[in-house]
Amino acid sequence: MSQSLTSDPWTGAAPDPLANPALFDGVLWRRPLAYLVDLIIIGLLCGAWLWMVLLSFGLLWALTSLAFLLIPILYHAWLVGGPRSATLGMRLCGLEVWSWEGEHPDFWQALLMAVLFYVTVVCTSLLILLVVLINDRHRTVHDYLSGVVVTRRLAA
Repeated sequence: MSQSLTSDPWTGAAPDPLANPALFDGVLWRRPLAYLVDLIIIGLLCGAWLWMVLLSFGLLWALTSLAFLLIPILYHAWLVGGPRSATLGMRLCGLEVWSWEGEHPDFWQALLMAVLFYVTVVCTSLLILLVVLINDRHRTVHDYLSGVVVTRRLAA
């Protein structure tokens, strides 16, 4: 039975891409495009932080490194762990994140996904992202380790 783009989540393991191609069609190119959009938004948020540092006459400068570390991680965790299960870039590109069992991820699972993303990307200079080319669901290492799968947005 093929699953179409409906709002019904699956039960058990994530759907097979060969039996459910609509769920995974275009995910490979949509993910990097979504992240570019997210990078722009994260850059704007970091710029807003710098304005706050200026308005505080430099009193917040000591927290800038921590803020620049937390802003992207919390951006992803808050939005992916929220009710729409997608960052703004993912929403724009028609993607959403699901737990392996077909549930929306909670904040903690989304936080784990975000931390693992940044740690693995920094440690491997983006080479770790090539894993998406060798699996049929186009999952990354941080997807595997956090127990999530990214699919096309399911229609309501």
